[in-house]
Amino acid sequence: MSGGATPKKLKKVEGASASNEGEEGRDYDAETQKALEEIDACQNEIDALNEKASEEILKVEQKYNKLRKPYFEKRNAIIKRIPNFWVTAFVNHPQISAILEEDEEDCLHYLSKLEVEEFEDIKSGYRINFHFEPNPYFENEVLTKEFHLGSSGDPASQSTQIRWKEGNDLTKKSKEKGAGKGRKRTIEQKTFFNWFTDHGDPSADDIAEVIKDDMWPNPLQYYLVPDIEVENGVEGEDEGSPEEEGDDSVVVVEDEVEEEEDVEGEEGDDDVMVEDEEDEVEGEEVVEEGDDEGEEGEEGADD
Repeated sequence: MSGGATPKKLKKVEGASASNEGEEGRDYDAETQKALEEIDACQNEIDALNEKASEEILKVEQKYNKLRKPYFEKRNAIIKRIPNFWVTAFVNHPQISAILEEDEEDCLHYLSKLEVEEFEDIKSGYRINFHFEPNPYFENEVLTKEFHLGSSGDPASQSTQIRWKEGNDLTKKSKEKGAGKGRKRTIEQKTFFNWFTDHGDPSADDIAEVIKDDMWPNPLQYYLVPDIEVENGVEGEDEGSPEEEGDDSVVVVEDEVEEEEDVEGEEGDDDVMVEDEEDEVEGEEVVEEGDDEGEEGEEGADD
């Protein structure tokens, strides 16, 4: 700078760059300080727009939730015509199938309907309803797990108390199986009904999120998973591998070589036959010459 003057140092503006609150001793020159204040003001305007956008998005989502509802109901009515639709979709889903015990899978054969209901105020929570036909495991017709904001404002959950039939409490069976393996497990294995009754950390309930955001919007894709895999497998077999194509080429080349050898052999045989015929002709000519000479000798003797 001209005159060698040192720019005046100023401490950063209190509201700017909140992420650097721990750097209390950091100072900025006047030009940087002014830029930071302008960025902070601009960021406040962006945050205000983001807040407004969230409110608008919430209204749109609420609107389309109402529009989607009759289609979900229609889909559920059609699904009832397909035996074991929901248990098949659950078993084919990688995250849900990972927590399904064999007995639980059998129990889910009685699952006739699944539905997810979001609250009017979407941010306040949702519930998952599992409708069951009469079954040998419990008395309930509907099992519901609900997620909402608790009195403290933190996420909370609650679920229907399952009225297990005698000897068929699947949450106890899973614990008995774990205890019978002869070694202690440091982490208790999560199973489907253990998940349903667990309310330890609702904010990190991955299974509930999977059901709400993945399974419920489009269960058909998981019901059809085996058919899709088989179809892809057939297509792969039809295409054939490069190695097999190479082997076919070798066979064709060998056949061509053999054909050429056969042709050459036949040509050689033809040559031999021609030579033999020529030798026979020459022999006949010699015989004829001999006969002619004999006749001339006889004529001389007569003279």
